[in-house]
Amino acid sequence: MLIRKDKKRKILIFDDDVMTLEVISLIFSEKGYEVSVSETTYNILGIVDQVKPDLIIMDNWIPDRGGVEATLLLKNNQKYSAIPVLFISANLDIEKLAAYSYANDYIKKPFDLDHFEYKVSLLLNI
Repeated sequence: MLIRKDKKRKILIFDDDVMTLEVISLIFSEKGYEVSVSETTYNILGIVDQVKPDLIIMDNWIPDRGGVEATLLLKNNQKYSAIPVLFISANLDIEKLAAYSYANDYIKKPFDLDHFEYKVSLLLNI
């Protein structure tokens, strides 16, 4: 993956929990990222095509497709398969769900903010 030094890195977050969206958005916006959010995976390919994210943060329990199906849709599409996906969930089987959906990594809710930031920086090769 090419590191863009002249532009803000873009993070796209899919989560139906408004509080989680606000917290994650605030944290990464303050760190200098351009953050976009969606409370649903409806038209996920259109959203990803419009935002052109460098990283997607995907909740497991999200309306319409659900995180696993949405991530599989992205990973099985040649145009979007290289975009790293960080799967987040309180589900006890998150490791298996992330592996099944070909997510690049996962983090359990509730999450430690420092650990979350570390995983994002790894996936963005920063």
